[in-house]
Amino acid sequence: MMENGKSKAGVTFSHPSEAEFARILDFYQIAWEYEPRTFILHQDDQGHVIEAFSPDFYLPEQDLYIELTTMEQRLITKKHRKLRRLRELYPEINIKLLNRADFKQMMVKYELDNNDELIGPRTAP
Repeated sequence: MMENGKSKAGVTFSHPSEAEFARILDFYQIAWEYEPRTFILHQDDQGHVIEAFSPDFYLPEQDLYIELTTMEQRLITKKHRKLRRLRELYPEINIKLLNRADFKQMMVKYELDNNDELIGPRTAP
């Protein structure tokens, strides 16, 4: 059960679409963790982190990270670049990006509300 952006696990999500995705995973009894790991993508010469990336979900039984984005396709270039960098540095990590169209399709498939409150605005915050 979701209340105020929290799942039964007591996690506070950044976006309503993440809460809805967690609800679907819970319904199908798929184990998940929310932002469990941060991957360092760039460091300066002193080892200070310049850029890092924390995928939204980890599905331990599938050994799969999921990044969910509901921004318009043209606005997710930066996210694609981060995913490419993550794959270069951590080739053993399995990660999938679910974009706005993927999420809308999933909402229709599972007969859930397909509205902008869950999917979010078409522009970046």
